[in-house]
Amino acid sequence: MLSRRAFLSTLALPALAQRRPPNVVFILADDLGYGDLGCYGQQEIQTPNIDRMAAEGTRFTQVYAGCTVCAPSRCALMTGFHTGHARVRGNKRNEELLQPGDFTISEMFKQSGFTTGIIGKWGIGGLGHPGYPTRKGWDEWFGFFSQLHAHTYYPEHLLDGEHEHLVTGNWGATKKGYAPDLFLDRALKFIDKNKANPFLLYFASTIPHANNELGRDTGDGIEIPEDAPYSAKSWPKLERKFAATITRLDRDIGRILEKLKTLGLDDNTLVLFSSDNGAHREGGHNPDFFKSSGPLRGIKRDLTEGGIRVPFIARWPGKVPAAKTSDHPFAFWDMMPTLADAIGVKAPQGIDGISMYPALLGQPAKTHEYLYWEFHEGGFSQALRAGDWKLIKSKGKTMLFNIKADVHEDTDLAAANPDIVARLAKLMAGARTDSPDFPVA
Repeated sequence: MLSRRAFLSTLALPALAQRRPPNVVFILADDLGYGDLGCYGQQEIQTPNIDRMAAEGTRFTQVYAGCTVCAPSRCALMTGFHTGHARVRGNKRNEELLQPGDFTISEMFKQSGFTTGIIGKWGIGGLGHPGYPTRKGWDEWFGFFSQLHAHTYYPEHLLDGEHEHLVTGNWGATKKGYAPDLFLDRALKFIDKNKANPFLLYFASTIPHANNELGRDTGDGIEIPEDAPYSAKSWPKLERKFAATITRLDRDIGRILEKLKTLGLDDNTLVLFSSDNGAHREGGHNPDFFKSSGPLRGIKRDLTEGGIRVPFIARWPGKVPAAKTSDHPFAFWDMMPTLADAIGVKAPQGIDGISMYPALLGQPAKTHEYLYWEFHEGGFSQALRAGDWKLIKSKGKTMLFNIKADVHEDTDLAAANPDIVARLAKLMAGARTDSPDFPVA
């Protein structure tokens, strides 16, 4: 992991003096499936603002999350390391793991003169630990105490910087403080407050994650004030509410984009949208009901494409091509060098990511020799993609798929291609180092 001191020597500060770099808004959904958006094929759930964002920007079809669950995925996004090298490789003990030497995107932006704000869910460093947001380069932090706390949509308290923020409207039987609404209000105020200076806003929504604890008790872990505009649908009540959460997130994104336009920031703001992993089957929700994984197989906690391939949209008027679809493959650990190029600084050395900034601009970009994931829940599993080939090792079984010809990963080609299996297995063995916090069982 790169230290802060080592990184300071790599900053290209003269570039910042020559021009005002773009603001960056990174919007991250939580457990949103590849097929949950209209621009990715969804037929029932309305997402007009995200669809318009895709029409005004570039929609990427082969982008991968950092992992198939939350904390390691967000660690890969923030640090530029895939799960073979990242500090956080699973959800256990994730409040404690991120350490002072683990350099983050937020620290990169802060040291480059940006005002930085995170709103919503962090999930890779808790209060009192070195990975807490205000110790990781975030000037402003407003959100949940912990990853488990983020399961509720009506919290009695949140964190505001180093202090507790009491949501008194949720203290009685009638709940009046819906967390996504509180987060949107804070995000709009952050943009207003920082409109005169370059800023990074990480809007980390919890939609459409379920309240798992409530779901275990009631069978309905989807929380939202109303199920409009789907109230008249004959769908199960829970699925009406699930659809309504996504449409509500879409509404919030529309308001963020409108705020940028109203303040005259639209043409100098790079807006990115994605999800931290694939669709979930939690809180009573059935991901098959809306075909949330689209053409892909699997969901959250799987290393098939449905667990790790995610929507990714980039919008920056005049810079990112409009109405374009790109199949250039990349992953969350590429975001640090990509954003470094976007704001005119040098990325840290020694990370796994490479810059995909040219791809955002519609230009030829580098490709990885391979992309790698590992997962530590329910036994140790690994996946590696090299070109069109995908190798998965899970529960003692080795499987090989050609994802260009078979995106649903139906046909295991391992027996027929021993040479390819051997080549990818060698890459897989060299793709990781052992972690004392996540030993291989």
